[in-house]
Amino acid sequence: MTVTAASIRAAATVLAGKVIDTPCLYSRTLSGITGAEVYLKFENLQFTASFKERGALAKLASLTHAERAAGVLAVSAGNHAQGVAYHAKRLGLRAVIVMPRHTPFVKVEHTRAFSAEVILAGDDFDEAKAQGLALAAERGLTVVHPYDDELVIGGQGTVALEMLAREPQLEVLVVPVGGGGLIAGMAVAAKAAKPGIELYGVETENFPSMYCALRGATPSFAANTIAEGIAVKQPGALTLPIVRELVRDILLVGEGEIEHAIVLLLEIEKTVVEGAGAAGLAALLAHPEHFRGRRVGLVLSGGNIDPLMLSVIIERGMVRAGRLTRLTVELRDLPGALATVTACLAEANANIEEVHHQRAFTNLPLQTAEVDFVLQTRGREHVEEIIRALRAAGFAARRHAA
Repeated sequence: MTVTAASIRAAATVLAGKVIDTPCLYSRTLSGITGAEVYLKFENLQFTASFKERGALAKLASLTHAERAAGVLAVSAGNHAQGVAYHAKRLGLRAVIVMPRHTPFVKVEHTRAFSAEVILAGDDFDEAKAQGLALAAERGLTVVHPYDDELVIGGQGTVALEMLAREPQLEVLVVPVGGGGLIAGMAVAAKAAKPGIELYGVETENFPSMYCALRGATPSFAANTIAEGIAVKQPGALTLPIVRELVRDILLVGEGEIEHAIVLLLEIEKTVVEGAGAAGLAALLAHPEHFRGRRVGLVLSGGNIDPLMLSVIIERGMVRAGRLTRLTVELRDLPGALATVTACLAEANANIEEVHHQRAFTNLPLQTAEVDFVLQTRGREHVEEIIRALRAAGFAARRHAA
């Protein structure tokens, strides 16, 4: 069996009514920001908040009676795990899920909630995979691979079928890439339906496995990434040839660019995505020359992000935008001086979030103090207005870099 347009259409028939045909909507604001005509495919609205349900169900539905009786095993950083666990429970199958030890807590708990046996093993996906394969052989379980399986790839390809059915005018699809299952399936489906369409994959600079494989280069990897869902060190044996033949290029994005994209999607589209889910928008912002003036479809591949991580990302995003800033103000260490500064800040419509008054750890003259203020502001221009107001009132003030 090979992945073909016909096999992807067959997968769509299997999935009909069992996974959500998620919205594919035009974003006027993101189009204005990027210079492209941007359409968003909201796969974060699946029941398990990820496209991974598609490939998982396509594989599970194909199992023989004996395979169903024995049960299945999946190795995953989270989204594939939840997809397999959820649909295994629906079908009455036993599921064992092996996850890297540092998988975000929210993904582990959501997987357990579907009655799967969760085993945490290894420091990354590849170590977890080795232990998972050994366990599957020991227990006689069928392995549901997250990307290197023709049925799984076919299931993922249904994303492109839905996008082009809804928005046939799309010229480019931008897809996050880990092992390559999603982009391989989408490329086969999209190219069959519309041969002139282009596909770009997106990886993080910290895990550029597919990018380097296409160039014959040896990749180097960081310890972690905010986009742990696509932190894969080796592309699939099945997916790599498809990507090489059908995908225009793989683009790399940095951690800060992904954080910025997460905040933009939350603020503009009111939708929560994880790091991998924001990779497409990050690429649009980081590499606008490929997309400007074109009709572009982005896949928001997943929304499983730890709330504590999201809160930190939001705060860092506010700092980058100048809406949360830290100023150091020098003043005479006399009664009423601090009150004068705070009154000046109030007059400038700055909201004080934190204050730290420093007398000892400074080289300033005696009877002079430094006060650090963390302020909520309207943005960078407002910060400059505040600094000018402080200086006009006789206070030396400086802004700390983000």
